[in-house]
Amino acid sequence: MNNNSVLLTGATGFIGLNLAKRLVGLNYEVHVIARRSSNLSQLARVSKEIHIHFHNGSTAGMKSIMKSAQPDCVFHLASLFLAKHRSQDVTPLVRSNILFGTQLLEAMSECGVKEIINASTSWQHYQNSVYDPVCLYAATKQAFEDIMVYYHNVKSIKSISIELFDTYGPNDQRHKLFYLFKQASLSHDPIKMSPGEQLIDLVYIDDVIGAFLIAKERVSQEIGSAKYMLTSGNPIRLREIAAIYSKVTNTEINLDWGGLPYREREVMTPWHSGEKIPGWKPIIGLEQGIKLLIEGEKNNG
Repeated sequence: MNNNSVLLTGATGFIGLNLAKRLVGLNYEVHVIARRSSNLSQLARVSKEIHIHFHNGSTAGMKSIMKSAQPDCVFHLASLFLAKHRSQDVTPLVRSNILFGTQLLEAMSECGVKEIINASTSWQHYQNSVYDPVCLYAATKQAFEDIMVYYHNVKSIKSISIELFDTYGPNDQRHKLFYLFKQASLSHDPIKMSPGEQLIDLVYIDDVIGAFLIAKERVSQEIGSAKYMLTSGNPIRLREIAAIYSKVTNTEINLDWGGLPYREREVMTPWHSGEKIPGWKPIIGLEQGIKLLIEGEKNNG
């Protein structure tokens, strides 16, 4: 294997793009797996030196990519996220969150790649349970982690799963909290929200990427399939987050609290009983993070 080469899935997503950028800055040879239909424009702006591999959906195709990249470590961030699924979503959820990852592990085992860092979700712990998936998406993420246990026990592949909570930062195209707050501040039209009493655990993107890099350095020391939660340690009620955003940005946001009901199996209190990744702690607090978010978006037009 090439000790300076890494393979990244999910590189066109918010976290994946930021991780690819950091890895390039650290002089890694970065390979990414993409679909032919993927929008690669933002990835191209990160670096012209990133190696793009198109997956044809087959296990043989994945093995060919692995042979070509020869990575020392794999970062697996690709997934299909759906807070609530419909019947027609079952096949794409299984294909994206279980089949694709299993093909990745099989290709690793065939090509002698022994380390993988996996992006997981805190939504596997409804009401702070050791395991109670909030939705089918969370159940598929757990299913993949169970498959990783097999590949560790039989194929000696070491893994770290990082359980993500809510992440944020500049130029995030996902329609999440701060996107909604910005739209509300610009339009002045009321945006329907839940009653807003749920606690939200927000981690700024730079801290998230730092955790993935620590995991890469640590994974070779693991004796099994490890899992760590990436918590800020300071979950805040949604209503309070909105107030902080309004204060930091000096804008008024028109939010209709209670205009929407809570989602089915709404997470009112985030998972807090997991183990934190050794050697990592968040540096950027919420107010500073919002300032960095606004500055970053201004700098990028």
